Amino acid sequence: MTAPGTAAAGQARGAPRRAGSLRLRLFAATVMGLAVALVLAGVVLHGLFREHVLQQFQTGLGLQLDQLTARLGADAQGRPAIDPQALSDPRWQQPYSGLYWQIDEVAPDGRGHTAVRRSRSLWDDQLVVPGDVLMDGALHVHEVAGPRDSHLLLLERTVRPAEQPEARWRLLVAADLTDTWAAVERFGHVLGASLAVLFVLLVLAAVAQLWVGLRPLRRLQADLQALQDARAATLGGPYPSEIQPLVDDFNRVLEQNRCVVERARTQAGNLAHALKTPLAVLDQAAARGRPGPEAELARLVGEQVALARRQVDWHLARARMSATRRLPGQRSEVLACVRGLVRVMEKVHAERGLLIRVEDAPVTYFAGEEQDLQEMLGNLLDNACKWARSRVAVRVTRNGQEERPARLWVRIEDDGPGIADARLTEVLARGARLDESVPGSGLGLAIVHELAGLYGGSLELRRGPAGGLEAVLELPAS
Repeated sequence: MTAPGTAAAGQARGAPRRAGSLRLRLFAATVMGLAVALVLAGVVLHGLFREHVLQQFQTGLGLQLDQLTARLGADAQGRPAIDPQALSDPRWQQPYSGLYWQIDEVAPDGRGHTAVRRSRSLWDDQLVVPGDVLMDGALHVHEVAGPRDSHLLLLERTVRPAEQPEARWRLLVAADLTDTWAAVERFGHVLGASLAVLFVLLVLAAVAQLWVGLRPLRRLQADLQALQDARAATLGGPYPSEIQPLVDDFNRVLEQNRCVVERARTQAGNLAHALKTPLAVLDQAAARGRPGPEAELARLVGEQVALARRQVDWHLARARMSATRRLPGQRSEVLACVRGLVRVMEKVHAERGLLIRVEDAPVTYFAGEEQDLQEMLGNLLDNACKWARSRVAVRVTRNGQEERPARLWVRIEDDGPGIADARLTEVLARGARLDESVPGSGLGLAIVHELAGLYGGSLELRRGPAGGLEAVLELPAS
């Protein structure tokens, strides 16, 4: 049960906004960092491998060009010639094998090219290269289209035969890049799959690291929950060096708070004794007033003393309630407190023969000070016994053990005359008394209502099944 308006008031005040999960922040930052790093690594490694393979391919082709240059000669007509049998690689003789050579005659201006010799592997095709100007001995590298739409890497060099210094011949060697690019593509696939597996493993390692690294925070959360549920008085330990100073400071604050509460309680008790004694003397003096003019004065003094006593009781109760409100680590057994108070009430109201019945229930703990619990239940039981005709029933229940927040309810019912529905709220006002014939100060229910509210609970009064008054006290459970 919740006091009317509590939920609305909580929404009006507004709950503090969560800054987000630290675990999710760290995990997202780690995953993004790993993804960026692995993608960059994949691009760089793939580029380096491609460059290395192309360089190796070019080096091998350069050796072929050197061999061709070494075998270059002139025939009887002074035209360039190469003996095919002098070349060691059989691919020169196989049509469209992917390895080709060609000899061009260069015009005097260096721009005109005429193919005069080519390898058998070219068959009826020719190598077509850009019309660039080469210096003697210079080496140029091109990627060109070859026979049957192949993609070739071509090396060219210009030489002058010793027999004809005025002639210039351009030697061309080309090889198909298809297998090379296929190897580069296969490497890219393997690299991508490997980096993906590495990414998964690193993410799992990051999850394990976060789980281990944040485990002390989860333990701290459990200890705080135990503190809130009154299963512990301080935070346990030890914790890692980064967290332990915070825990120590928090425990010191708890201890200081207990000391302040104890001093406040002591001062409240001292003030109560200091004020009640003079008030009792004044009350006794007024009660012994003489007839005549002094009687009116005695009556007035008695009324004011009673009023002052009620005010003192009320404000001292509020001061003590504010001092003891929801201290961490507090826990009080409800049924034990109820049975103790019932024994007291049976003695106080023994002459009336009241039957006070307490229903059996599982052991339930109130998350608060035992003295406050006795204050609330004592006032409710005393009120029920004053108005009951013959019977008072007490029942204690709570919600599920796993439910949050944990709550308990104490229902105290009597078979008295009850209270009209229109006046149920009125009796919770401070000092309100519906019947002056019954002794009391009119503060009991108001104190219970106020104290329950300070603990985040509530007090509800309603007509019971037997026609009397049923008081339902809701409090936080431990």
